[in-house]
Amino acid sequence: MTATPVGAGTGEIAAGMAEAARAWLDDLGPDQRRVATGSAPAADDSDGERRRWFYTPTDHGGLTFHEQRPAQQRGAMALVASGLSRAAYVTVATVMGLENVLDHTEGFVTVFDRDRGRDPSMYYLRVFGEPGSTGAWGWRFGGHHVSLNFLVVDGEVVACTPCFLGADPATSELLGGASLRPLGQVEDLARDIVRSLPADLAAQAMLLDRAPSDIVSANRTVPREGDEVIPLAGIWRQAFADPGAQATLQTMSDGIEERGGLSAADHRAVALTDAPKGVPASALDAGQREQLRALLGTYLRRVPTAVSPRERYDAAAALDAVHLAWAGPTEPGAPHYYRVQGPRLLIEWDNTQREANHAHSVWRDPTADFGLDALAQHRAAHHR
Repeated sequence: MTATPVGAGTGEIAAGMAEAARAWLDDLGPDQRRVATGSAPAADDSDGERRRWFYTPTDHGGLTFHEQRPAQQRGAMALVASGLSRAAYVTVATVMGLENVLDHTEGFVTVFDRDRGRDPSMYYLRVFGEPGSTGAWGWRFGGHHVSLNFLVVDGEVVACTPCFLGADPATSELLGGASLRPLGQVEDLARDIVRSLPADLAAQAMLLDRAPSDIVSANRTVPREGDEVIPLAGIWRQAFADPGAQATLQTMSDGIEERGGLSAADHRAVALTDAPKGVPASALDAGQREQLRALLGTYLRRVPTAVSPRERYDAAAALDAVHLAWAGPTEPGAPHYYRVQGPRLLIEWDNTQREANHAHSVWRDPTADFGLDALAQHRAAHHR
């Protein structure tokens, strides 16, 4: 990352990751370890599996909690925690626990192609390469609505994107009239900015009066100009072995797209572009700019301060290059989507499905997701 390290250095974060990864792997049996490990990161096609990522309840690749003893599960969570801020770790743990709430919401009937479709133990961890202070290694943790991807090269954390968090339900009731909203500020800060804009800037921010059904970049390895939404059925590792289960998923996917009601022209209107769309931060007033910095923090502070690029946006010029775009109504409770984009930055959010109570959020670095740039540099420096 290009941000100036603050507090513990990236090397200290990387050392903590390596220690946690080794401790977890050393506690696994041979069969478990074969599932829990993958080939070393590389700047070629041999690294393809590490670059596959998902946010649906599909096989993310790696060892699940079902396949681990409690002490091993604790070691897995220690590795997860090593790459997250405290707030992000709490949010990830909450999102995982929401699988039980979602099961209740759906009447305990969803199964997909496994024994339990909504399952807080179906989260996968895999380590790629040999954790240490030299060479390249990485790790991936994921399951429904969580995808964390880290790369370490020569003892420094060089990549922590894509970073995805979702919540279903996005809002759940708690005792005493309180609500559980793990990503509430991620939603509200963006809406507050857009609703505060004068009419001309509000029109500039609006991509479309309706929202796409999902984040537009989906789970692509590399987001590109012209990319459009991938329907739900396309964001799975593979088709289900059971034709009936696959048909059910396809029906669900088709229903989501039908309810969204976007035409081909609408999809083009919200397609990804290399040049950011929407309102630039340079057009915002002082209060709105601080809100935008706070919004950026809900994404960029998911990782420890030392490896986060958040502080670069304290500089006015860096913030000026960031654009905010919106699709859908701005009233709370309505299906909506937003995008925050600038150099080395692509953030997307949607809350459209399940009557706008099913949220997705992703932070990406389109030029350096998975550390592909760092791997290329490492290869050039060490394999001449």
